[in-house]
Amino acid sequence: MGLDMYALTRASKLPAEVDFAEKPGDAKLHHWRKHPNLHGWMESLYRTKGGAEPVFNCVNLALSADDLDQLEADIRSRCLPKTAGFFFGESDGTENAGDLDFIAKARDAIAAGLFVYYTSWW
Repeated sequence: MGLDMYALTRASKLPAEVDFAEKPGDAKLHHWRKHPNLHGWMESLYRTKGGAEPVFNCVNLALSADDLDQLEADIRSRCLPKTAGFFFGESDGTENAGDLDFIAKARDAIAAGLFVYYTSWW
């Protein structure tokens, strides 16, 4: 039990920036386990894009190239927000290489015409 986080791709345009349904055929691009600071960063982006679900869990968030640029800058400057939750575990900085690997894969997916989004389950 705990915080599982996923990036997925879809071949067709996403219907909204937030709160859209997963579809059969969406493909897993990346998986994180118990990286709450990244989850907190994603929740902040979700709220900025108009996400209104009271609990940021099992909701989908579109990620653009600009979002990935900002995420990379925040990772490199160690600016992910300290985030805690009962099932979340703790981020300790060792996740940075995996985060940057995700960003590279997501940029490649976008360049290939795919759409990238984030979701979580805890």
